[in-house]
Amino acid sequence: MTASGTGTVDERIVKSLGHPLRQRILHVLSEGVVSPNQLAQRLGEPLGNVSYHVKILLENDAIELVDTRPVRGAIEHFYRGTLRPFFDDAHWAQLPLATRRTVFARMLEETGEHITAAAMANGFDRTETHVSWTPLQLDEQGWHEMAELLVGVLGEAARIEAESLQRLAAAGESAEAIRSEVSIQHYERAPKDPAS
Repeated sequence: MTASGTGTVDERIVKSLGHPLRQRILHVLSEGVVSPNQLAQRLGEPLGNVSYHVKILLENDAIELVDTRPVRGAIEHFYRGTLRPFFDDAHWAQLPLATRRTVFARMLEETGEHITAAAMANGFDRTETHVSWTPLQLDEQGWHEMAELLVGVLGEAARIEAESLQRLAAAGESAEAIRSEVSIQHYERAPKDPAS
């Protein structure tokens, strides 16, 4: 799935990546062929929820069906990803501002809900938990360097998760996944109120 000849991003990309769970599903499917049932187990999400988002990804050509197998009297479907689970800079820059704001709004809303739920369920109790707020003053070059740094962090996070999933699969039922989230935000702060 690529940008169309008109210089705009294919709307299927926006639809596919417009929900955080679909991005997580694509991360797993970019590593190999997996069924919705296996996805639900790996991601710790309800099967019905995963199946719904898999259907949306399939309808938008972000994944493809590669195999079916009979499992306990039913047919299990196996998919692999055909779309990278994030926008690269070139595609992101082509999105209309209103679309970028919509994608951010969805992600920020879900992030806020997850943070609140984690806080109420002792999700911040581990000593290695990291929460910080760091205001910066950057020039144009520094802004771009920071953006590149965070893309690299995201890539490393995806690698660590993929290796963790392999170890968990090899360990079978003797290992339990630690469900965690990383929220990286880098944005221009609102102008300072001269009266404050």
